[in-house]
Amino acid sequence: MKIGFFLPQMGPAANVESITKVAKRAEELKYDSVWVTERLLYPTNPQTLYYGGPIPDPYKRVFDPLETLTFAAAHTSRVALGTSVLDIPFYNPVLLARRLTTLDVLSGGRLRVGFGLGWSQDEYDATGANMKTRGRRADEFLGVLLAIWTTDPAEFHGKYFQLPKSIIQPKPIQKPHPPIYLAAFSPAAMRRTAKLADGWMPVGMTVEQLKSTSTQLRNIVKEVGRDPASVKVIARYNFAVTPQPHGKDRAFFSGTLAQIKEDVTAIKAYGPDELILDSTFSPDTHIEQDFLRNMEEIRKML
Repeated sequence: MKIGFFLPQMGPAANVESITKVAKRAEELKYDSVWVTERLLYPTNPQTLYYGGPIPDPYKRVFDPLETLTFAAAHTSRVALGTSVLDIPFYNPVLLARRLTTLDVLSGGRLRVGFGLGWSQDEYDATGANMKTRGRRADEFLGVLLAIWTTDPAEFHGKYFQLPKSIIQPKPIQKPHPPIYLAAFSPAAMRRTAKLADGWMPVGMTVEQLKSTSTQLRNIVKEVGRDPASVKVIARYNFAVTPQPHGKDRAFFSGTLAQIKEDVTAIKAYGPDELILDSTFSPDTHIEQDFLRNMEEIRKML
């Protein structure tokens, strides 16, 4: 099982020095990957709650995900660079394809791209996106991206996106293209993952949920005529370290380091292809030293 860790891209610890130090230290500790996410704004009167509650404070300060990864790429040489996730509805696929290709080339072929559809109505309003058509647009979006990355000249004609037959260079270093992962939960999104993605990127699932949904996904992958082994499982968890242990009803990946180690062991026993951990929302994480300490403690567990 590979192991990845989030960069201090948002919240009070997000700054040039912390991003540099954490990226370098991740490579020294032999982490397989470093990750960033996307958050466009922090609405003062949100239309959409965050999993039924208030939007976390770290979302008030966020560095752009791709610029952050490009900066991290310049200070590292081996560690993979991933997004978990970019929100498809906020982007034009032709423009984003060029940015992603550039990052893959400049980093020497280390890009891994996770995509999602977003959840904030305020962010949809700010970008002119449409919740009602986001699934259908996502199918075409990925079609455009794959056309640009794998064909030359590239061409695409759909309901939402048009790409006239064009030469678009350079191409990514990774062949046939950088890995594409989708954060998918609905039946339509799971089918999209089975048909078009290289991996599935669930967030915060218990071991039982991960096992059950992974089995469902593998069955769908078979139905669409692909090898289930070709679609990887990249499990992401936001962990919260506390000085005192939580009770038996504690949330997964919360509590003392000893309790979180129990959860890491449980996930490792199940065996997803990769485990990604994010300490941004942990109550003990405020400055770069907190990120570095958590990275080192997690690495000892794996």
